[in-house]
Amino acid sequence: MKKIAIALLLTAVFLTACGKSGGSMDHAMEGGTSGTTESTSTNHNEMGGMDHKGMPAVADKAEAERIQAAFTLSTDKTKPNQDTTITIHLKDKDGMPIEKFDRQHEKLMHFIIVSKDLSFFNHIHPDYKGKGEFTVTTQFPSAGEFELIADIVPTGVGAMSKKKWVTIQGSVPAQQAIIPDTSLTKTVDGKEVTLSFDHLMAGMELNLTFNMKDAQTKDPVTDLEPFLGAVGHVVILNQDAGEYLHVHPLEEKASGPDAKFMATFPHSGIFKIWGQFKQNGKVFTVPFVVKVP
Repeated sequence: MKKIAIALLLTAVFLTACGKSGGSMDHAMEGGTSGTTESTSTNHNEMGGMDHKGMPAVADKAEAERIQAAFTLSTDKTKPNQDTTITIHLKDKDGMPIEKFDRQHEKLMHFIIVSKDLSFFNHIHPDYKGKGEFTVTTQFPSAGEFELIADIVPTGVGAMSKKKWVTIQGSVPAQQAIIPDTSLTKTVDGKEVTLSFDHLMAGMELNLTFNMKDAQTKDPVTDLEPFLGAVGHVVILNQDAGEYLHVHPLEEKASGPDAKFMATFPHSGIFKIWGQFKQNGKVFTVPFVVKVP
């Protein structure tokens, strides 16, 4: 089976819906300065690949770097808990707008917002306005630094991510420590979710399995609904927000109690993992922190 590597980047945590989106907002989890500086990543860790899952091919690094992304916030002094419109302009090496994008998992752009200490995570989907322009309206939960990540597939180029750090004005709260969990079982929205690995080691392809039970009855959860065309999605970030993996399931049509994924941690260290799933029309997110040998 071919695996497609898709993106190294950034930061986050889940569990308090907080963003509003001009496009569709799937989930905002617990918990600037505008400008255009951005960086590029082409090594998404999308598992399954074009042949197995119909996922887009990853852009050549040189080609990806020719795509320019400008991120702009609607105000120069963005404050917490206020509607903020984020605009992303995408242009080619000659400064001409990128006109066409391929859908990946039902969307033209997947947009991730994370706080520097990984205590906030938001996965939303900007609206495409044409001529390379995407917009989304959301809120930031607090002052401090946040990273913006845009996953896109320019037609004929391949999958890539663009990112930018922004600063939200105000008194910055104390940063939360990122500590590995002593137990990989969490209870979220009435579900008892256990994360397991076939082996946990850096630089090796491994399987991640989320097993879900009803928290009260302990009965297996077997009625998971498709979320963005799949049984679930997983985002992985290392503790300093330098590595970003967006992973899709091995069996997209699964409905529980197991949701299985495949990924490769690029190096040893502490990583935070968010699994996103849907039941009874509601998306729920389960965060875990692990130490990878």
